[in-house]
Amino acid sequence: MSALTFDKDELGNLEYSLQREMLATDRRGGYMSTTIVCCNTRKYHGLMVAPIDDSDRTSILLSSLDETIVQHDQSFNLALHRFRGVYEPRGHKYITDFKYTPCPTITYRVGGVILRKELLWIHKRTQLMIRYTLVEANSPVKLRLRPFFAFRDKHTLTHANMEANGRSYPVPCGVKCRLYDTYPWLYLQTSREDAEFMPAPDWYYNFEYTKELMRGYEGYEDLMTTGYFEVELQQGEDIIFSASTEEMSSCGSITEFYEASLARRTHKIDFLSCLHHSARQFVIRRPHNRTEMIAGYPWSGTDGRTTFIALPGITLEQGYKEDCMEILATMIRDMHNGDFAGSASARNEADAPLWFFWTLQNLEKHIGAERIWYLYGDTMKAILEAYRRGFDGRVVLHDNGLIWASCADKALTWMNVELDGRPLAPRRGYAVEINALWYNAVCYTLALAAKYGDKEFVSRWKPVPELTKKSFVEKFTLTTESHLADYVDEKGQDHSIRPNMVVACGLDYTMLDEEKIVDVMLTARQHLLTRRGLRSLSPRNPAYDSGSGDNHRSQELARVCGSVWIWPMIFYIRTGFRLRGAAFADVAREFIALFEDEIQTRCIGSVSEYFEADPPFRGRGALSSALSVGALLQICEMTERCGKEKRLRSNVKKTEKMSKR
Repeated sequence: MSALTFDKDELGNLEYSLQREMLATDRRGGYMSTTIVCCNTRKYHGLMVAPIDDSDRTSILLSSLDETIVQHDQSFNLALHRFRGVYEPRGHKYITDFKYTPCPTITYRVGGVILRKELLWIHKRTQLMIRYTLVEANSPVKLRLRPFFAFRDKHTLTHANMEANGRSYPVPCGVKCRLYDTYPWLYLQTSREDAEFMPAPDWYYNFEYTKELMRGYEGYEDLMTTGYFEVELQQGEDIIFSASTEEMSSCGSITEFYEASLARRTHKIDFLSCLHHSARQFVIRRPHNRTEMIAGYPWSGTDGRTTFIALPGITLEQGYKEDCMEILATMIRDMHNGDFAGSASARNEADAPLWFFWTLQNLEKHIGAERIWYLYGDTMKAILEAYRRGFDGRVVLHDNGLIWASCADKALTWMNVELDGRPLAPRRGYAVEINALWYNAVCYTLALAAKYGDKEFVSRWKPVPELTKKSFVEKFTLTTESHLADYVDEKGQDHSIRPNMVVACGLDYTMLDEEKIVDVMLTARQHLLTRRGLRSLSPRNPAYDSGSGDNHRSQELARVCGSVWIWPMIFYIRTGFRLRGAAFADVAREFIALFEDEIQTRCIGSVSEYFEADPPFRGRGALSSALSVGALLQICEMTERCGKEKRLRSNVKKTEKMSKR
C-alpha cells in the first residue's frame, strides 16, 4: 500500500473529510487534534491542547485559527465551522489537496491564488507552528490570521463570560494573551516583522461539536478572539505563525526553529512506519523525572493496566528498551507495600500488577534474565507477597491457590464499564484471565529465583503453581462445552464466551494442555474472531450488542458486550504460532494487512481503541489507542521473527544439501 493517500475529489465532501482526524503530540502530554479540514467536531479538538501543571489535566488553549485571503478588496475565509446546524464559513470548498507527511499540509485554491498551509506541532515544547506559503498569485494578497481561544479543561466547554481577559500585550513579533490568570501566557508570534496585529476582542457564539451531540453530550461552545494578524504576501513568500507557552526571541528565530524542526520529522511512508510514529506519541516525559504512557488520545490519560499490556509493543518492538525501563521505574517509585499506585493498584484493577510480569517477560528478551532479576526481582516478590496478604478484602488469594476478586459496586477486571452507577460485567469471583496471569507471575518469579539462587523464595512458593493449576482446571473446565468458564462465583461457572480465556492460552506459562488450548482456540475462532480482532462477547449470547449506536450509552454497553478489541489477538496469534509454527504466519500477515485501510479512515496514521462487532467494523473509543497500536506492533514483530526463523531453517537445509553433494 502507498503511504497515506486521500481522494482529492472528496476533500470538499464533508461526509468524507469530517470523519478523518489528525493528531500530533509534543511527547509531554500535549497535542493538536482536529479534522483534516481543520473543523473541530469534538470538544477535545484543538490546535493547542496542553498540560498546565504536573498532573494528567490538560487544557485547550488555542481552539482554532481562521485564515482569510484578501485580494482586490474581496475576502475569502478559508476556515470551516459549524454554528447551530449551519456551516459558516465554508472554506473547505477551496481545499484542493491534503498530505499528512512529514507534517499535515493543506492546499487551498481561490481563483488564481494558491496557498499552502503546513502544521507543525513541536516535540518537547508546548508549541504549534504553521507555515503559510503563497504558491501562486497574479497580484499581492493580504493574509489575515484570527485565533480563537478556549482556555478551559479539555473535558468541559466554555461560554461567554465577564471574567475572560480579551487584551493582548506586545512581545517581539507578536503578542501574548491569556484569558484567565490561572493559565500560562500564550505567545502568538510570526516570522514577519511587517505582520501587524489588530486588537479586536470579541466572543463568537455557539460553535457546534457534532460528535459530542451524537454521543449525547453538550456540544455548544463560545470562543473568544482577541484580534488578528495581517500581512501582505507576494508570490513565493511565506509567513510562519507560532503559538507557544514559551516566547521566541525574534522573527528570524521562528523561521530557523521551524525549518530545523521540520527537517527532523520522519516520513510516514507505509503502514509500519505509521504505527511506529503513533507508538512514540504515547510515551511522555513529565516534570520531576517521570516517564509515563498515555492510554489513548484525545481523552484518555495514564492507566496502569493499559501501560503494562501495551508497553512491550509501544517501546520494545522499536528497540526503545530505555523508555520501557523508565516507565517501569516511574511506576515502581510510586509503589507501597507491594502494590502500585492509582489505576495500577490491585485494589482498583485486580489484574494490573500481574500484567507487570508480562512486561518483564518481554523485556527479558532485550536485557537478559539476570538483569531482570537484579533490577526487578525484589519488586516481583513484593507483588506476589501483597497478593498473598490480600487487598482490603477485594482481592484475596484463597487456600486453593486461586485469586478471588470482588467488589460490590465496581468491576475489578478490564471489563470495568459502568452505567447508572453499576458495572455491566461485574465478573466477581475467580476470573479466568486473572488466575492465568497469577499462575504466569508465580512461575516466572520462581524460575528466576531458582536460576539466581533465592532458595528462601523458592522454598516458600514452590507448592503454589501446582495447587493453582489443579484448582484452575477443576474450576474453569466446563463439562458440557469445550471452552473455559469466563469466571466462577458462589453460584457456579459463567459460560459466556469471551476473549479472556485466550489470554490463558497465550501466556509464557499456561495451565492448559494442548488439547484444551485447541478447543479454546476453535471456540474463539468460531464465536469471537473478526477482521478487527476478538469480540468481547459471543453473538449467540442474549446480552450481545454490536455497538453500532452513536450515543455514549450504547457505546459503553457494547464495550464489554460485543465490541471488538485488538489486544487479545496478541495471545490468539501467539497461541497460533505455538500450535502451528511458521504455518500460522500467513494468518497473522492477513490480519495485519486488514488494518492498512484503518490508518487513513478515522485517526490518520493510528488505530482506534475498539471496533463495532459487526460489519463494517467501524472504529470506536479513543481515536488513537496504545492498546491497539502496541498489539499490532507486537503481532508484526512475532510474524517477522517467525519469518526470519523459517528463512534461517531453509538456509540451513540448503547448506546441508550442498555439503552432502
